[in-house]
Formats: sequence, C-alpha cells, structure tokens
Amino acid sequence: MADMNGFQLHNVFFAYDDTTVLEEINLELPPGRFYGIVGPNGCGKTTLLDLLTGTRRVRRGSVLFQGRAIGAYRRRTLARQLALVPQEYAIDFAFTVEEVILMGRHPHLPRFGRPTAADWEIIDRVMAEIGIDYLAGRPVNELSGGEKQRVAVARALAQQTPTLLLDEATASLDIRYTLNILGALRQRVSRGEQTVIAVLHDLNLAAAFCDHLVFLNRGRIQAAGPTDQVLTPANIARVFGVECAVSHDRFSNAPRVSFNLVSHKQPPAAAEAWQ
Repeated sequence: MADMNGFQLHNVFFAYDDTTVLEEINLELPPGRFYGIVGPNGCGKTTLLDLLTGTRRVRRGSVLFQGRAIGAYRRRTLARQLALVPQEYAIDFAFTVEEVILMGRHPHLPRFGRPTAADWEIIDRVMAEIGIDYLAGRPVNELSGGEKQRVAVARALAQQTPTLLLDEATASLDIRYTLNILGALRQRVSRGEQTVIAVLHDLNLAAAFCDHLVFLNRGRIQAAGPTDQVLTPANIARVFGVECAVSHDRFSNAPRVSFNLVSHKQPPAAAEAWQ
C-alpha cells in the first residue's frame, strides 16, 4: 500500500516540445529517507526534481504529494512543505548572508510580518550547522561560488520543510564542505526531521549517505530500491557504460564503487542497451 505522505508518480511522461525527457516514470518516495537520484548527464534528473516541486507540469500521468496532485497546492503552502537547493545559486544584489538565509523564513511569516526571535534563532542554528556563521555579515555577491552554494543550503534548511530537494547542490564544493553538508542532512533524516531527495553525480557519496537510490537513464527508471541492493556492477554498467566493482568502505562499511581504469573497455552491449 502506498504511503500517501510522500510522493507517488504514476505513468509520468514529460517532453520539451517534441523532445521526450521522461517517460513511464512510476515511483513511490515515502517520507523519512535519504534518496539519491543518479544517472548520466541529460538523463532527466533535474526535470524530475522540477516535476516533484511543481515547477513543471507533467504532459501525462500524475505526481501526487501527500495524496494530492502537486499542481493543486498554492505556492506558499507548498513552500512550507518543500525546499529546493538548485545547482547554482545566483544573486546579484548586496544582501548579507544573514539576510539571504532569512528569505527561507518568508513562507512562515504573516504578510508584512517581521521575523521573530525564534526566526533569528533558526537562522543562527542553520548557519552554525553548515559552518557559515563567520560569513553572516558578508555581502553575498562578494562570495565565491562555493560559499554561495553553502548559503543556498542554509537558506533551504531555514525554510524548515519536511522535505528537502537538492539538485547536485554540492557539486561545486570541496570534499570537506560536501561531507559536512551531506553528513548534516544524513543526521536530519536519521533523527526523523526531514526527508531528503538529492540528485548526486558521485556514486560513492550517494552510497555513503543515501538509503535508497533511483537510477535514471534516457528518461526512464532503470533501477530503484535500497542502496545496497541496487548499487551493483550490472546496474552501473547498464546506466553509465563503465566497468566497476562494488566492495565496502573501510571506514563506514557502506558500498564503495571502484572503476576499471586499466582497460577502459565499455561493458558488452552497454552502448547499445538504450538504442
């Protein structure tokens, strides 16, 4: 029986004009887990997030959130339920970091209302959680790209939504900050505070932090399920066209992918699998 508190996608089809991007997408994402969406460039990962947030509408099929069509929600109502961290966070105005993170509280404030002491406490807490409290008074347009991205994550966390979606949000960060952010999100999921749905390009990071993985290729779901069940050499070869082995990480015991860098041979039929 489907958990109606999460997402349910039924026979979803989406296209840009005559170019099919997603088709036959059937997927259930119950709350309380850390989901990773993985797949090659251009396979439809970002578009899938757009459909989950209601930014784009399906051409056929349905996307339900908490038992209702995602398009039936008012944007302000949805902003109290879902927060999105995009691939790049661009802002050209000289707002301070603290002011940008405060924008995450707007869905919870009454019209023309002012932030309360509780709102500022939330802002201070998420800045400390992401490790950017030292940037609080800096103009955001003077920050590096990586610093801006960390601010975007903190802004989304300040929104305090039950579900957080990230579109390769850590791709531009160095490994220290990537581990810090994904570790903080993992703790939130483990404490039952949030559901996380993240597009990730690094399979080993996905293996280390995600409960469930969704493999996309050419607009279709190729595999979906618990990470230790679907992160297999066969699925990786079929989706990414590379040869690999899957073992266990010596520190976390999570699955770890090692790639064949010697032969550079494409697995048999990998190139033809999706013709």
